[in-house]
Amino acid sequence: MERIDTADGVSLAVHVEGEGTPVVLLHGFPDSSYLWRKQAPALADAGFRVVAPDLRGFGESDRPQEVDGYRITTLAADVVAILDALGIVRAHVVGHDWGAALAWVLAGLHPDRVDRLVAMSVGHPNTARDASVEQREKSWYVLWFQFEGLADEVLPRDNWKLLREWVRGNGDLERYVQDLARPGALRAGLNWYRANLPPQRELRPRRELPRVAASTLGLWSSGDDYLVESRMLRSADYVDGGWRYERIDGASHWLQLDRPERVNELLLEFLR
Repeated sequence: MERIDTADGVSLAVHVEGEGTPVVLLHGFPDSSYLWRKQAPALADAGFRVVAPDLRGFGESDRPQEVDGYRITTLAADVVAILDALGIVRAHVVGHDWGAALAWVLAGLHPDRVDRLVAMSVGHPNTARDASVEQREKSWYVLWFQFEGLADEVLPRDNWKLLREWVRGNGDLERYVQDLARPGALRAGLNWYRANLPPQRELRPRRELPRVAASTLGLWSSGDDYLVESRMLRSADYVDGGWRYERIDGASHWLQLDRPERVNELLLEFLR
């Protein structure tokens, strides 16, 4: 792991592997760069330079406790800082969950830094407006996570019973429990939701994220318990650089863990 400091002094742990065209892998909640263990070697072996950070608040990176430290524009600046520190002018960017939301914002606000974009599970942020009842039902936890003190106290109860039920046996559950139990880790992870998805935003005019100039691949899995397919499909309306969509059947929200061969095949085909 390399250590890279951000503009506001947060130290990030960054896994770098391979040589060649750079590919940045961005994870979501409650993951870390460990999420990409089935993709990073395949990409490196195919001639890519893999850059997989533990995003702020996760893994071995610093865990600021202030909510404002997790605004999506700050998180995008973190990725830019990583690219600058590694001497990378332009990279392919692959994101999953919050990492996909971050990848969309990075491509919209820093188009000169993103070559090709792969968004997994989460569609373009502009598609979040006028959410359907189905999506609101799936996103119940987003509102629950807003309650500072309450969510932080209840989630770890009874050996993380609520978290275990929420994950539904998918992902890297035992690793999540171990990671989130560290001092300040749970609050840091929840701050991603509190900084960017506060309920009050329903009353405010929505900021329109710029259209994406990068050629983009959208991936969504049929067993996703948290996100509806329509948001990924409607992302095509906000991409100017060419759009491709692939549905991964037989996989949970963590499609890169459940169907790694198919995901790797699609990544290599698209990024080459």
